[in-house]
Amino acid sequence: MSRAPQNLLIPFRRDRKRDFAAGAGAELLASKVRQVLLTEGATPHSTGELPWRTSFGAGLSRLRHQRNDTVLAELARVYVRDALARWLPGVQIVQVTVEQDEGGHTLRIHIRTSNTSPNSVSLSIARSS
Repeated sequence: MSRAPQNLLIPFRRDRKRDFAAGAGAELLASKVRQVLLTEGATPHSTGELPWRTSFGAGLSRLRHQRNDTVLAELARVYVRDALARWLPGVQIVQVTVEQDEGGHTLRIHIRTSNTSPNSVSLSIARSS
């Protein structure tokens, strides 16, 4: 009998045993997606957030302080799609939508894994301008 893969959840937090919390299934998938999307990768203006893998991340920080229009929403959608395809190849993107309002943007992402134990998760990441 095989167990579902288990790993540490990001951001790090403690569990009831005072150890780092680990998860599996949809919880682990959501953790991995958040880690990819909220990590700043290397750009012409920065060296990246992780010194051992400078290109890791989605580059969404490049969109801050830009004009809140449909072009920005499409760029965010493309950055998300490209980052997930590069850093989480076992993930299938079902839908990525960017909702705009006065205060900023909200990314709504629906994904699923394409391996033998399929998981599906929907995430919302909000960022005020």
